[in-house]
Amino acid sequence: MTFLELLKQASLPEKIYPIFKELYESYSQSVIQSGGSMDVYNIHFETLLRLVQEQLKNPYLFEPYHRKITHPFNYFQFGVDFIRPLVDQRRSRVLHLDHVGQMAQHLKKRENVILFSNHQTEVDPQLIAIALEESYPEIGKNMIFVAGDRVITDPMAIPFSKGCNLLCIYSKRYIHVPPEKKSEKQLHNQKTMKKMQELLSEGGYCIYVAPSGGRDRPNEQGEVVVAPFDPQSIEMFRLIADHAARPTHFYTLALATYHILPPPNEIQSELGEQRKIKREGIYFSFGAEVDMENFPCELSPSQLTDRHAKRIARAHYLWNVVRSDYHTLTL
Repeated sequence: MTFLELLKQASLPEKIYPIFKELYESYSQSVIQSGGSMDVYNIHFETLLRLVQEQLKNPYLFEPYHRKITHPFNYFQFGVDFIRPLVDQRRSRVLHLDHVGQMAQHLKKRENVILFSNHQTEVDPQLIAIALEESYPEIGKNMIFVAGDRVITDPMAIPFSKGCNLLCIYSKRYIHVPPEKKSEKQLHNQKTMKKMQELLSEGGYCIYVAPSGGRDRPNEQGEVVVAPFDPQSIEMFRLIADHAARPTHFYTLALATYHILPPPNEIQSELGEQRKIKREGIYFSFGAEVDMENFPCELSPSQLTDRHAKRIARAHYLWNVVRSDYHTLTL
């Protein structure tokens, strides 16, 4: 029996079946075009199908801080192995690994690292792990990702999310959906932030956050652009780090992973987005450490004392660093 025949007999919900089918067909096309055979990778899809069915039958509820699950089933390794055939290593590159080396030294001293980054695909955590597995595998394996509610509620995403360390937070974009859940979501976010401060006080953690609150998308000209950073989001992480018992170092990360698994062109409030996958190179540029108090900006001395103006300037500066590094990656 072929996988598509197995999929058809699986009695998936009407909305999930075509998404799963398109994912398989685009994955197969990418593997075959690269000279591979789906005979090797069908097992990944059989496993994914089983995991999605399990999720539909017994929904998994994520805690504010979710530790990746590796036993009795290794969700982390499953996610990496599933995505690996889609990475064209010959076209991929990681710039400024010396900055990752500095991060590794901070973590070794039980100090913390927060990465302000852009975000492009659902599988960015797995792609980061693949990008770092030869140079700094422990950072890729143990990184904590600030995750929105979509990747912890969509049955197709959950098997991959269970293999990641996640600080689960409802983004401002969806906190009002539905309106009657707003207070509950705000309380959840407060618990997540409290847990993050506990982790930073314990020390030795690397946390990835996308201050844009979502994935990059194409502009009217069809060019994928780095979404602007939210000053309030950056300020929240800065303040939490300031109140932690252990030092925190701030770095930037620019990534270009969009074409492996593009998001829908329009932001969707409902679950069930299209997933069309493609084999591509992946590109990362790790920026230098950022001084969150003394950074280049065009504020006057009087404006620098205005907390609101400084927050906006800080976010704009970080965004420009990531945007500049991103342009370097995509030249």
